[in-house]
Amino acid sequence: MADKKTDSGIILIEEKAESIQDESSQSSESSIVLDNGELTEVDSGIIIVGEETKTIEENAPQSSETSIIVASDLLPTSLIIIPLFDRPFFPKMMVPILLSNEELVNNILESLSEKQKYVGLLFAEETEGEGESFKVQRFAKIGVACKVMQVNKKPDTPAQLLVQCMERFEVVELSETSLRRARVRYWYDDPTSNDEEVKAYSISIINCIKELVQLKPLFREELSLLTGNINLKEPGTLADFSSSMTTSSGEELQKILGTRPLLERAELALILLKKELEISKIQVQINKRIEDRLSTQQRQFFLKEQLKEIKKELGLSKDDKESEEEKFRNRMEALTFSEEASERIEEELEKLRLLEPSSPEFNVTRAYLDWLTILPWSKRTEDNEDIEQAEKILQADHYGLDDVKDRILELIAVGMMNGNLSGTIILLVGPPGVGKTSIGQSIARSLNRKFYRFSVGGMRDEAEIKGHRRTYIGALPGKFVQALKVCKTSNPVLMLDEVDKIGSSFRGDPASALLEVLDPEQNKDFLDHYLDVRFDLSKVLFICTANQLDTIPGPLLDRMDVIRLSGYILEEKLQIARQHLINRQLSSHGLKPEEFQIGDDTLREVIDGYAREAGVRNLEKQLKKMMRKAARQIITWRGTEHPKTEVQINKEDLKEYLGKRSFTEEQAFTEPKVGVVMGLAYTALGGATLHIEARSLFNKNGGLKQTGQLGDVMKESAEIAYSYVRSLLQNDPDAKEFFEERIIHLHVPAGATPKDGPSAGITMACAVLSLIFNTPLQKSLALTGELTLTGVVLPIGGVKEKTIAARRAKIRELIFPADNQEDFEDLDESVRQGITAHFVKKLEDVLAIGFPNLKWKKRIQK
Repeated sequence: MADKKTDSGIILIEEKAESIQDESSQSSESSIVLDNGELTEVDSGIIIVGEETKTIEENAPQSSETSIIVASDLLPTSLIIIPLFDRPFFPKMMVPILLSNEELVNNILESLSEKQKYVGLLFAEETEGEGESFKVQRFAKIGVACKVMQVNKKPDTPAQLLVQCMERFEVVELSETSLRRARVRYWYDDPTSNDEEVKAYSISIINCIKELVQLKPLFREELSLLTGNINLKEPGTLADFSSSMTTSSGEELQKILGTRPLLERAELALILLKKELEISKIQVQINKRIEDRLSTQQRQFFLKEQLKEIKKELGLSKDDKESEEEKFRNRMEALTFSEEASERIEEELEKLRLLEPSSPEFNVTRAYLDWLTILPWSKRTEDNEDIEQAEKILQADHYGLDDVKDRILELIAVGMMNGNLSGTIILLVGPPGVGKTSIGQSIARSLNRKFYRFSVGGMRDEAEIKGHRRTYIGALPGKFVQALKVCKTSNPVLMLDEVDKIGSSFRGDPASALLEVLDPEQNKDFLDHYLDVRFDLSKVLFICTANQLDTIPGPLLDRMDVIRLSGYILEEKLQIARQHLINRQLSSHGLKPEEFQIGDDTLREVIDGYAREAGVRNLEKQLKKMMRKAARQIITWRGTEHPKTEVQINKEDLKEYLGKRSFTEEQAFTEPKVGVVMGLAYTALGGATLHIEARSLFNKNGGLKQTGQLGDVMKESAEIAYSYVRSLLQNDPDAKEFFEERIIHLHVPAGATPKDGPSAGITMACAVLSLIFNTPLQKSLALTGELTLTGVVLPIGGVKEKTIAARRAKIRELIFPADNQEDFEDLDESVRQGITAHFVKKLEDVLAIGFPNLKWKKRIQK
């Protein structure tokens, strides 16, 4: 019988091994394989016979262990290597593998055709590469040999391999070609290595698996799939199997795969299982919190649905469409609609019946019907017809403003005579803080009507007035329809604040849109774009407020009945503070009347030195400031041994409470100066005093220069005054030389404030004449009036405001145009008291009053 000894030490014999003595003695451990008549000895201590397996012990050395296996199950020493980039596999596992490397797949198919059914799986690190062929940076040293059970390859798809992992191997030599092959040495677990410590680790691993199965149902499924093919009684297999079930990284699993001692491998596997157990517990806690929230919401949802179905079965409830229609029908029964509105509502109700609740059009139609049926089509409040009660309300709410109150009471009286107040649009014009908004509220109270206020200042979108068309998402009616919905009556008092500050943009002109609303002939058929149904606004009393009339469009102003609120004099402010402001602020600051004491003289000093504006808003701010300091002082005293309970404020204390005085005495006219004249102006903030200063500079060409940020109208007034004065003195040689050799510079102080208007004409003329005559104007004199090129003085506006401003500046002598005499005489006696008014028709009349001791008549042209 022929024999052959190979490089691997395997001896092959044709049939059976009778006795092996000489070859086995060469090694402490040997394997003998019998196949095809050749004998080979290997180091594994196994004898392989063609079809039979026997254990041979009698001729082996004492230290050797020899066994016999079937030759067809012998693992090859050279394997085609398949890289694994995610995680390694362990022995005794059956796993699928996807391969996209065509060359590798073809080589595996060729080896299968040559009855080579084994491949090697090695964990590897993949470098960045393009295409389907992997570029591997580094292979692990320990891998697992697998038997290919099935190959499934279809065109244009990755090949699928089903492999049975067999044993660990160590790479002895790895080729560097594109198709990797490795010569390997196998690691076999010792089945007899089962000491007490290994058993303890095995029990711990099993206990961890039991806990994981309870926490993660997927573990139960994976366990049931693997226990049928794996013997979990072997410690090595148990460690491998438990590690593969975790979500550990590939590096951690490779470390276990590369660990040969069972005790060390079991310890590493137990550590991974403990980590997985902690992660699973955290996941369970998170899932429980989320499930608790969801289960509460789901439970409420199901209970509501069940309750809805039960009510529907018992006839206690209806579906969405029926309930909505019933709601709209109930509203219709309580209202009287116009014919147009009734037809539209019926059309929309019919549409609502045909629509599904899930349809977007359903919500649009429902919202439209909600607006149509909620408006007060026929609801109105009964007006108060007791004019005496209305007068009491106005007197209680406001001090002074008698002309305004009379105008409002006249309006109420006419409304009582006609049975309604339709066709009236009131415009309250005055500086800030004079009580325009509060007067509107008092009118509503005196008429027993609902009050609604909104501001149109800065409004630039026409849709704010007339509503959006329903084709737009989020469309709404205009402000007027919304106000009627809130008031729930068709005849409220609507206040439009700041109509002089309304704007315009590419979205439209809101001021033009207001024309229809505020026109008594048109608003009875007001058409809102959203409603698309005409609504009667003629029963609404509109009250508008503004600081000035200049910026209000003319067509809009024509529709309004203007009532001016000029502001308050010092005594009126004093009474307003006593009757209204102080009591309101005491309540707001938590103070009692006896805890805060302030005398009339002190209040006058506050008004004159810190709050000279036309209204009382700044006065109220100063009172707040004093009360805050007083409240702090009282609280501080409470912690002392002898606490005080009263704060008395005198004139001397104002600097401590309010700081430096804001307004000082007008020094310019206590000491008259040449070329300096005081004028009177009317602004959006009320009346104000205005200084005109004139100086001459040597200039061969002469001329006029103007500074002080003057408007175009005011510049023209200065040029007219200059031209008229020059023509007036053209026959006077001294004046003629003055005009030819000097330039006159006119300046209005407070250059940062824009100024405009024609009423400073005579003031500028007097400043120039004072410069030419080198004589100051009469002491304590202020003047206002428009001047023409012929010397005529034209009337001006704001007589009351200018008079009040003069009183605040302690000016007691005023010059007005003759045409304004009636305006001045119509003023309240409290405003006119102590003031001497002169009324002039021409500039010469002004000169007679302003320069009484100057012989100016000889110098002017006759």
